[in-house]
Amino acid sequence: QVQLVESGGGLVQAGGSLRLSCAASGRTFSSYFMGWFRQAPGKEREFVASISWSGGSIRYADSVKGRFTISRDNAKNTMYLQMNSLKAEDTAVYYCAGTILKRAGIPTEYDYWGQGTQVTVSS
Repeated sequence: QVQLVESGGGLVQAGGSLRLSCAASGRTFSSYFMGWFRQAPGKEREFVASISWSGGSIRYADSVKGRFTISRDNAKNTMYLQMNSLKAEDTAVYYCAGTILKRAGIPTEYDYWGQGTQVTVSS
């Protein structure tokens, strides 16, 4: 089992940048397929990006492609989301999620979730 803790959220002006981190407990982080999701008030949780075990396979939502970059450092048990050119519509609580030894897409396919970190983009 893994515990996930997000950090790095905050308030930023439109056009600015933030880097989110997701720290994982345990010694098997490299066995986890990881993803970032976000949820805005009154909306369903939506996929942002995912990364495979060694980082060789990465996928992004169309809404963030070209602006966000997902990465991971298995030696540090940490996943990152670099967010550039932020827009007001990126405002949401951002969650990291993981599942072991299998790929995942929709939220129900992930087994472990962090508590979330708030990102607010002012226009």
